[in-house]
Amino acid sequence: MPKIKPERVTIIGAGIVGICTALSLLEKGYAVNIIDRDRPAEGASHGNAGVISPWSCVPQSTPGLWKDIPKWTLDPEGPIALRWGYLFKFMPWVIKFLRAGNIENLPMIGDAMSALNRPNVDLYRRHLDGTGHEDLLRDSLYVHVYKSPTGVNLNQLGWRMRTERDVPLQVVNEGELHEIEPALSPDYKSAVLIKGQARALNPGAIGKALFEKALSMGATYKQLAVKQISPTENGSWRLHTENGEMSADKLVIAAGAWSARLLAPLGIKLPLEAERGYHVVFKDPNITVNNSIMDTEGKFVASSMQAGVRCAGTAEFAGLDAPPDYRRAKVFKRLATNLFPNINVDNGIEWMGTRPSFPDSLPCLGEVVGQPNLFSAFGHSHYGFGMAPNTGRIVAELVSGQTPNIDLQPYRTERFQ
Repeated sequence: MPKIKPERVTIIGAGIVGICTALSLLEKGYAVNIIDRDRPAEGASHGNAGVISPWSCVPQSTPGLWKDIPKWTLDPEGPIALRWGYLFKFMPWVIKFLRAGNIENLPMIGDAMSALNRPNVDLYRRHLDGTGHEDLLRDSLYVHVYKSPTGVNLNQLGWRMRTERDVPLQVVNEGELHEIEPALSPDYKSAVLIKGQARALNPGAIGKALFEKALSMGATYKQLAVKQISPTENGSWRLHTENGEMSADKLVIAAGAWSARLLAPLGIKLPLEAERGYHVVFKDPNITVNNSIMDTEGKFVASSMQAGVRCAGTAEFAGLDAPPDYRRAKVFKRLATNLFPNINVDNGIEWMGTRPSFPDSLPCLGEVVGQPNLFSAFGHSHYGFGMAPNTGRIVAELVSGQTPNIDLQPYRTERFQ
């Protein structure tokens, strides 16, 4: 057992990033307190596509993407939706987003994404060991499907970035594809298989299992809304909550899309966008999906989970506080039927959650400059569930004064100042 350290670390955020951070801190002997206004492992930690890829290295913004954005936003069934009343507030972020996709930026971003993702399947298995829920993680392929028999072009930028980073790829033809995924429509003629992946049969249940493990290791949890944070003269932190004040020797911000609001009163202005994602789980689907499938045309992911077949992947920009528009979720009925002709879509459960997205697809990690004992662990965009274990490991090392085996420059909070 590690020696118990005198400092107490408080984590604001009981999503999968905060939970994995708690586990790594507990392993180092810290007393850990987790605070969230919501129940553990809800929100984006629950509603994602369940893909755990050691090989994610292609950011959301790439050169030439701007040509497709108008078409996508004007299509009511397109992969991107924009509430037009939000356009004025959204424009500064989208400009930064398009600039991040400059060809000169991509090698650094790709390497930084890769470094954060590589060990996460193994780290998840280690965290799940002994919980009784090890079977919630399955070995998987990531199957990117195309309707054209010649649609696969490994010279395309995204595939080239993966090849340059030694991602294990295999191109398969129509026959091989339908042996792997018999439920697919015959309209799909080719695919690229990304090997060495895992998928979650229930992302929320994994988060809850790991949360219970953290409690069994000594963590405490309080369901409270934190309104503001402020430094004290002795280097600790004061949390102003809905039920009064609390103190923390060291403080980790892992509050997802709400994190920037906590840091803004400290003079830290961050372009963190609330990228709202929708999914539908089709209960009693009448089919089985053997792997994680990316429809490269529809821009969504389908996977079999305990509750049914989940389809996820749209992006809506409407701000942090706008109510859901479940018309975005209903799009998946048509998309799923196109992908799987025999799927039963009569019993679908709709959901919306908020991804915390920076323009460069990278999170903020590390001690906040000028704010001793304050650490950032947020902004993982589409990759939070996959990146969570290594994020937790890195933040725990930084809190304990160690130097992680990863270049932290790409994730620094002040890169946007």
